[in-house]
Amino acid sequence: MSDSAFSWQNPYPSVRTPVFARNLVASSQPLAASAGLRVLARGGNAVDAAVASAAVIALTEPCSNGLGSDLFALVWDKGRLHGLNASGTAPAAWTRSYFANRYGDDCAANRPIRGWDTVTVPGAVAGWCALHDRFGRLALDTVLAPAMAYAERGFAVGPITQEKWRRGAALLADQPGFAEHFLPRGRAPAVGEHVTIPGAARTLRSIAITNGDAFYRGEIAASIANFARAGGGALRESDLASFVPQWVEPIATPFHGCEVHQIPPNGQGIAALMCLGILRHTDMAAYPVDSADWHHVAIEAMKLAFADVYAHVADPAAMQVSSEQLLDDGYLRSRAARIDMRQAQAFASGMAPRGGTIYLSTADEAGMMVSLIQSNYMGFGSGVVVPGWGIALQNRGHAFSLDPSHPNCVAPGKRPFHTIIPGFLTCAGQPTMSFGVMGGNMQPQGQVQALCRMLLARQQPQAACDAPRWKWNQGLDVELEGSMDPIACAELARRGHRIVTVEDSYMDFGSGQFIWRLGDPSREGYVAASDSRRDGQACGF
Repeated sequence: MSDSAFSWQNPYPSVRTPVFARNLVASSQPLAASAGLRVLARGGNAVDAAVASAAVIALTEPCSNGLGSDLFALVWDKGRLHGLNASGTAPAAWTRSYFANRYGDDCAANRPIRGWDTVTVPGAVAGWCALHDRFGRLALDTVLAPAMAYAERGFAVGPITQEKWRRGAALLADQPGFAEHFLPRGRAPAVGEHVTIPGAARTLRSIAITNGDAFYRGEIAASIANFARAGGGALRESDLASFVPQWVEPIATPFHGCEVHQIPPNGQGIAALMCLGILRHTDMAAYPVDSADWHHVAIEAMKLAFADVYAHVADPAAMQVSSEQLLDDGYLRSRAARIDMRQAQAFASGMAPRGGTIYLSTADEAGMMVSLIQSNYMGFGSGVVVPGWGIALQNRGHAFSLDPSHPNCVAPGKRPFHTIIPGFLTCAGQPTMSFGVMGGNMQPQGQVQALCRMLLARQQPQAACDAPRWKWNQGLDVELEGSMDPIACAELARRGHRIVTVEDSYMDFGSGQFIWRLGDPSREGYVAASDSRRDGQACGF
């Protein structure tokens, strides 16, 4: 699809305008975006910018990610798309029996959401180093310098970040190390208040000097493992030392003249591909944008996709059904045939927890584009923060099933089902857009909604980003953003959707960043959009 087909008008209320430039960074946190831009201006490429931005946002939006996060990335370089899975693995001690011994026969219901028994190996740092080793142009200490400066000299907390920080503090104040690092005055910081994380500066310097080796096999790894022992956790030096991020072949599905690409399982990116594949066999393109029909058919397709994803997707070594089988066009056509345009249906499915995630996108004038996402899972993650190092550890282990018949059942060294998904779009084999939408199970839902707006309704990226969203949770329950057309809302309710209108867009409807490569001969470079549901921005030169 050519960008000349876009309507450059924005029919939705917005505080943002699209940004046009030859070099671009779009992030949910302004300091992270500007750090990536500074690295580009110093001669770095899009990967350097992505790693710089990811390191900064690990500090400046700690309610969503941190140095103990996981990471996935898609990189377009020299005519092909590369995928990186830097999601961490379970400790070697984790079996179903481990949890049953600690939490009883009903361990699935009794196990904690936070704390050490949710902590898997953090993969983000290894992901940064793998990306930099393969594609980076500048020295790693140069790329990490902005993050080190913010850790030492401090940063001011933005309003949306502060609100989630405040909510997290109420839940996590008693977790090991949390108050020391994230409640510096005995409370969450106020908007605009100055925060430093000196332990994180020490960590970043060590990563830069050792190319990440200290984090997994050196003094940082020893500190993490010793803290785990002291707190009754299972993570050990050997778990960290054995972790290696995986370069993977992205999976894709065609959609209206383009191809949408995702990282293969253990992530839920396949949910977006399945939903789009189902919509390919519907009349969605003929429905008026923002009408009840437009929303209804997409909601039903999304429910069908999630029903299969929650049943089958896990670490690929444990899956009984392959990605190829789930994306088979005949199968998706049969799933589309189940949609009743007159009536909402409750398809069998599970329910994914809410998430805490950042997404960022970068692009440079040489044509390299990066789609990167990292997350601590539920806000600050486990709540466990390693003393002296400022490493907030994720709680991705809570995403494991404890049902021994399920492919996502916990096992030593296994990767859990993952919610974070970077997206990429190609058209006619050419790079077109790096994109992502944050927020637990909202991620594939937000991606589908934005892509349909751009590819079917010809809405420009910022308009597609600003448009009101829906979010399916389970059964017939659908949350609708408060700005959605009330006539469409009433009709969806008449068709049997159980509607909840939600005003808190940040917590419920995710946040997206989009960089679209301009292919029209009269234009060059890119256009970027950044979601106003978070503090972020798109910037370029």
